[in-house]
Amino acid sequence: MNYLLTGATGFVGSHLVETLLREGDSVNYLGRKRSKSLDSRAAFHHWDGVSLPPLETIAKVEAVVNLAGEPISQRWSKDVKQRIYDSRVEGTRQLVQAMRQLRDKPSVLVSASAVGYYGERGDELLTEDSRVGVGFLADVCSDWEKEALRAREFGVRVVLIRIAMVLGKNGGALKQMLTPFRLGIGGKFGNGQQWMPWIHLEDLTGLLRFAAQNSNVEKVLNASAPNPITNAEFTHAMAEAVHRPAIMPVPKFALDALLGELAGFVVGSQRVVPARTQAAGFQFRHPEIGAALRELTR
Repeated sequence: MNYLLTGATGFVGSHLVETLLREGDSVNYLGRKRSKSLDSRAAFHHWDGVSLPPLETIAKVEAVVNLAGEPISQRWSKDVKQRIYDSRVEGTRQLVQAMRQLRDKPSVLVSASAVGYYGERGDELLTEDSRVGVGFLADVCSDWEKEALRAREFGVRVVLIRIAMVLGKNGGALKQMLTPFRLGIGGKFGNGQQWMPWIHLEDLTGLLRFAAQNSNVEKVLNASAPNPITNAEFTHAMAEAVHRPAIMPVPKFALDALLGELAGFVVGSQRVVPARTQAAGFQFRHPEIGAALRELTR
């Protein structure tokens, strides 16, 4: 297939580029500047992220994968929250509008969202059919998804991928957590009883390609491992993977001081399961947190 990606230079996007090229697909990507780290076989097309992207200059695209967005993992100021919102909602609006104007339209738009859609939900079991939550990230995800779904108005199949915490080597959440755990100063967040959805990077890139290639797949898929874990269980698995103790819990007040409003998301509870994802036939290669962390930290 001939793919067009936004967010191709990010942690997930760069690995997706590698996956697609390895599988024999063609890759185009939009961005402010050409990446020196991406495989040169991926074709670059300039887009400022604000105006309509120049899709008419790209040879017939069969699948669009929309991954662009300001990083969530930073202290949330008013300006940062606006950038988080605009980069996802306004960026997706411009992308879909450009697709609308094409004579030969892509057959599918696979657009990222996040499990933040569900908000803080305690022990409630959350599937793709669960209602939207409350809070800043829930609002962002809801509006983000609405913009992507507009592509259905002109006959494009749309798949929304609600992504959990992504675990992979050399980047993402795991890179930030490894150092304290390897130093023996890692620990659970708060009381550790909050549910903590996650997915291995290999499974996420596989799911993105699966969603693009399977014409019977549409609407929402949860990109989260099928065996939910609590933060305490994650902490125990991480400590075992790096062969260090994890006896220093991070109290809520310390997270508040360090992260501000973001702390509420970090200690929030989302017991997410990929019900529709598995029903569609996708098979996870890394369903268990212990085995996944051992593979990623060796």
